[in-house]
Amino acid sequence: MSEEFPHAESLLSRAAGGDALAWGDLLTFHQERLTRIVKFRMDPQLRGRVDAADVVQEAFIAATTRRAEFFGQSKQPLFLWLRWMVGNKLLELHRHHLGAQMRDARREVSSDRCSNGYDSHATRTALVEQLTAGATGPATAAGRAEQHARLNEALEKMDETDREVLALRHYEQLTSAETAQVLGIQERAAAKRYTRALERLREMLADMPGGRTELRT
Repeated sequence: MSEEFPHAESLLSRAAGGDALAWGDLLTFHQERLTRIVKFRMDPQLRGRVDAADVVQEAFIAATTRRAEFFGQSKQPLFLWLRWMVGNKLLELHRHHLGAQMRDARREVSSDRCSNGYDSHATRTALVEQLTAGATGPATAAGRAEQHARLNEALEKMDETDREVLALRHYEQLTSAETAQVLGIQERAAAKRYTRALERLREMLADMPGGRTELRT
């Protein structure tokens, strides 16, 4: 359960013993990283209505209530457990605000929810929004909609696990080890899939006007 910041083991030990201040320090350390994940994963229709920082704070309240569950297990690092809690809170918000639309979208998607906790449709949506944000391209709404549709179609052809690895590594900025643990694969396999997914994405973007090509490994 070691964490990559000073005094992590001491804080974890104190928090396990009921030290609220130590637990608060642990949450604060991970707050910025989790907020970035929420901004990436949040449905575009909720942006402007729901603040990513508020989502994380609500997840922290739930995590604090259930922290005995975390300390009762030994395999999952705190960050990944908190990420799971944040994902649950974000899913609740999506269902509350976009329930009917989410059900309609599911009817068009045959793939099951992946081990990451996000279904294939949600991941493609997040990737499309990230890849087209701030990019030059069609000036008209119809042109932009076509660009989104083309990119979504191209991403759909990518292997589902490769898409998830791309989302986790490049946009959530998880480490190779964290990505492997989230997806239940070997770390070496996660690293290879990330490299492959980046190359595939570069090829797709090279054929798409206004697409981003400055992706880095």
